Amino acid sequence: MSSSLDALPETATASAGTARFRPAIHFTARDTWLNDPNGLVYYGGLYHLFFQNNPYGSVWGNMSWGHATSTDLLHWTEHPVAIACDEAEDVFSGSMVVDHGNASGFGTADEPALVAIYTSAFKAGSEHSGTQAQSLAYSTDAGMTWRKYEGNPVLTRNSEHFRDPKVFRYEGDFGACWIMVAVEAQQQKVVFYRSDNLKTWDFLSDFGPANADQGEWECPDLFPLPVDGDPDNIKWVLIVNVNPGAVAGGSGGQYFIGQFDGVRFVPDAGSLAAPSGVSALGDSAAAAAALQQCLWLDWGRDCYASVSFSNVPDGRRIIIGWMNNWDYANQLPTAPWRSSMTLARAVRLTAVNGSVRVVQEPVLGGPAADEQTTFGLLELRDSAVRLPDAVPGNAQVIEAEILPGDAEHVAFHLFGNEDGSSETVLSYNSATGRLILDRRRSGDTEFHPKFASAESAPLVLDNGALKLQIVVDHCSVEVFAQDGKVVLTDLVFPEQGSAGNRLAVTGGPATVRTLTVTTLR
Repeated sequence: MSSSLDALPETATASAGTARFRPAIHFTARDTWLNDPNGLVYYGGLYHLFFQNNPYGSVWGNMSWGHATSTDLLHWTEHPVAIACDEAEDVFSGSMVVDHGNASGFGTADEPALVAIYTSAFKAGSEHSGTQAQSLAYSTDAGMTWRKYEGNPVLTRNSEHFRDPKVFRYEGDFGACWIMVAVEAQQQKVVFYRSDNLKTWDFLSDFGPANADQGEWECPDLFPLPVDGDPDNIKWVLIVNVNPGAVAGGSGGQYFIGQFDGVRFVPDAGSLAAPSGVSALGDSAAAAAALQQCLWLDWGRDCYASVSFSNVPDGRRIIIGWMNNWDYANQLPTAPWRSSMTLARAVRLTAVNGSVRVVQEPVLGGPAADEQTTFGLLELRDSAVRLPDAVPGNAQVIEAEILPGDAEHVAFHLFGNEDGSSETVLSYNSATGRLILDRRRSGDTEFHPKFASAESAPLVLDNGALKLQIVVDHCSVEVFAQDGKVVLTDLVFPEQGSAGNRLAVTGGPATVRTLTVTTLR
């Protein structure tokens, strides 16, 4: 029996006050709740984004897999719910593979099935009541309709918090197999399994606790990448999302760099902030300092559950995260939709001072430029330059290379009103060497006591230069600094009509080498 719902719910009417927050280039469900991205896969010329979805409302619940597709990762078409909850289970997070060799038997060698591996969160009264286990669903029509496997669940540990399987094909010295990376969430452990057919799984090893381990571990991912493009220097990236206990508070995504041999993951020494994890240091300044030493995909408040696409051509690694934070996720001031995804981000590895780090670049190749404004060389001292205003229905990309010199602060003021009482400020503080994204006066911040905040990240100038790529959409600011070595993402909900943007320099002179503002349709 098909597990797809027949149609999307009817669209509710959004008030003018919240409809203006709908992003221009970030995916949102039409009129329902979404959270973690699931089952990311490229197949048949389309990027498939599945996601945690409540088909019946705009808060968390009735967890099912929603579905959207795109040719360019910017323009999305939403489809009916793919894998629905039922009386026995909620359908929690997971991943998807193209079963090219038909190891599962769900398709054929010529027409492989798409196989989703998801967490069954079993409900009271079901056979596996109170546990979480891993199950399969499959599609033989390019992801448009789905069937749950009659032999579910395919892997159980009789655990209440065993979830979020990421499955990929591994080619090793002893042949090929499927590898599953999942979590025992409340034990802060990543667990590894192998299979030949996606249905029978054998335990391999586990990893953790380590680094940020004060909250539950969720939504892991594991993949290899060359360092600085060198095919003879391959490292493995293990992503582990954590909630709560992230560096900016609440939810966030950490990562480890190391090696995987088909059995176990061993982190590089440079990936470890504390030998036994942050929680061993207690609730103290030492623990806070240790969090600063962990490796974070994003230093902002609103990037969680980031995972990567499978089957992408040319070996590219592309990730997407949920642009929200569990601290206030259910209270965002939008209707009838609630929550969005981050931009897709191309990921690579680079060497930084003897250690390997993740670099992220937003995927922005699709939209046409409505307008581009380029500024010549600017010398600023305790002064500001007006930038093009935010345009309703569009997003903006601000790109700059600045020599802060003797200036104390270089700041982009975004979504400002006429008197400057409401704005979002992205600033570089020369004294502390930190990049700060401040949304405490960004507009509507009253809907939750934890929303008004200022996030910061350590930043090292490149030969004295501050390099920024700032993507500004209707309710978000995503910052990619120093060619993507430092990333900050925050939601903002500006006041009606707050559209002013400017660049200001205070406390001394600075040189703006390049500055371009592109408005995206």
